[in-house]
Amino acid sequence: MTSLKVKCNSIRKDVLYMLNKAGSGHAGGSLSAIEILVGLYYSKMNFNPLDVDNPNRDRFVLSKGHAAPVLYAILADLGVIDSSELLTLRKLHSNLQGHPDSKKVRGVEASTGSLGQGCSIAVGMAMAAKAQYSDAHIYTLLGDGELQEGLVWEACMAASAYKLDNFTMIVDYNGIQLDGFCDDILPMGDLNAKFSAFGFHVIDLLDGNDINAVINGLSQASVPGKPTCIIAHTIKGKGISFIENQVGWHGRVPTNEELSLAMKELQDTAHE
Repeated sequence: MTSLKVKCNSIRKDVLYMLNKAGSGHAGGSLSAIEILVGLYYSKMNFNPLDVDNPNRDRFVLSKGHAAPVLYAILADLGVIDSSELLTLRKLHSNLQGHPDSKKVRGVEASTGSLGQGCSIAVGMAMAAKAQYSDAHIYTLLGDGELQEGLVWEACMAASAYKLDNFTMIVDYNGIQLDGFCDDILPMGDLNAKFSAFGFHVIDLLDGNDINAVINGLSQASVPGKPTCIIAHTIKGKGISFIENQVGWHGRVPTNEELSLAMKELQDTAHE
């Protein structure tokens, strides 16, 4: 798995560089999700970068759409989009908007950003795949604060009722939302018990920033007759000491000086 750890480090650099050049965006929640997306795209999903429209492909929906920089960086690394586009993040007329747009970016399965909707879209995709007798598996990534949206739980009821064992929901459980810690704003209680009560096969992933643990968790995400929820415990801003677990970094980006410090940290990490 060493090569995938290196890949995560490289994607982190791309994300930070993109956000710095854009001058706006979401650093904390992008950095926490990197191992999850790397595990999906480089190890788990049936996804061919040379055939992104294959009807039998697995699909990934980024319900927490503000973490779009991670998805863009991976699509560029895989050659789905041109890497030169990364420097246009959030610029006027750029394809790479602050939240992903499926009409403008190859490889983006759904336009997301309004929290909770991506999960509902993914459930619909899983239902369609079942109706078409397709082997496609549908994955979606939600933020923990996003679980405060009611339509998430409506989607969960549907996923259970229709026995969508081709649907996997992953929660980026970093404990921080827009303006504070989740437990201080609207505590979500025992998520394992809640998703179990909704009929899900639940995987409690204790370290969602460990690529080995992520891949192991994803390998268990298929139980006949049940949708799966992976609760991935992560660290907001993972990988950069002065960003980690800091509420203020939800919606800010590194200055030039902070970018240099971050790149130095990542360089040192690569040589550990």
